[in-house]
Amino acid sequence: MALDFLAGCAGGQENCCSGSACPCSLTLPLQVRLQVQNTEKPQYRGTLHCFQSIIKQESVLGLYKGLGSPLMGLTFINALVFGVQGNTLRALGQDSPLNQFLAGAAAGAIQCVICCPMELAKTRLQLQDAGPARTYKGSLDCLVQIYRHEGLRGINRGMVSTLLRETPSFGVYFLTYDVLTRAMGCEPDDRLLVPKLLLAGGTSGITSWLSTYPMDVVKSRLQADGLQGAPRYRGIVDCMRQSYQAEGWRVFTRGLASTLLRAFPVNAATFATVTVVLTYTRGEEAQLDSEAVSGTSATPAGAALAQPSRL
Repeated sequence: MALDFLAGCAGGQENCCSGSACPCSLTLPLQVRLQVQNTEKPQYRGTLHCFQSIIKQESVLGLYKGLGSPLMGLTFINALVFGVQGNTLRALGQDSPLNQFLAGAAAGAIQCVICCPMELAKTRLQLQDAGPARTYKGSLDCLVQIYRHEGLRGINRGMVSTLLRETPSFGVYFLTYDVLTRAMGCEPDDRLLVPKLLLAGGTSGITSWLSTYPMDVVKSRLQADGLQGAPRYRGIVDCMRQSYQAEGWRVFTRGLASTLLRAFPVNAATFATVTVVLTYTRGEEAQLDSEAVSGTSATPAGAALAQPSRL
């Protein structure tokens, strides 16, 4: 029997998973700065140089610029992602790889309503100058100023590119975890259960990012466009065309190394922790239900691990 990860989560039974499980939730300034830097006068030579430069110029705190924005929206994103994924999977009626992908994709599409403004604020905060000359005081102030100057359209800048990134990304995310846990035969009494969950979760995060990373580069560039000069891009296609003509195909892998270095441990820890906690929580609930029915102490026959296939 494979993992029953997050079963019943959407039906109001368990609200689960930390926001770090979502592949797009937390991104370091390294990724954004490498994606949008001027190619004619590049400021950073690579991931390590970017990391060293931020610490030297802005201290360690510079690595956490824009963190308030993702944290501010994580609760809502979790509720949307896991709620929509679970209910969609139930509506589809059958637990299959295709339905896993479709349910995850639906969840990814819906959460863009929150994710897009959140990442817009994060991008602006990560790119602004440090010190008294900074434009924004924080995530909320950033969104308020954008709304005052650009209206609702400005708040939703990059929405289409975010949708094109999140929809397939979340489908791949949940599908990969489901396939891997089943293939590795994860069982409650498996001595290697935790390492298997860590491997499945980390691989899911990496696969998810790899599936749509070029679109993430485009999204970052569109959301940062006009921040330090006149706007350059007229839309997604124009951004892709100009970026490719100026820098070649490698432009769509900018910042990928730092992203993958973060993606594996974050998603590995999250998926493993949530799966194990939910498994034993449900085991205790099953025991209490059994005791209530029989009036005697009983042990549930065979605890089942929750599976991403039945969210």
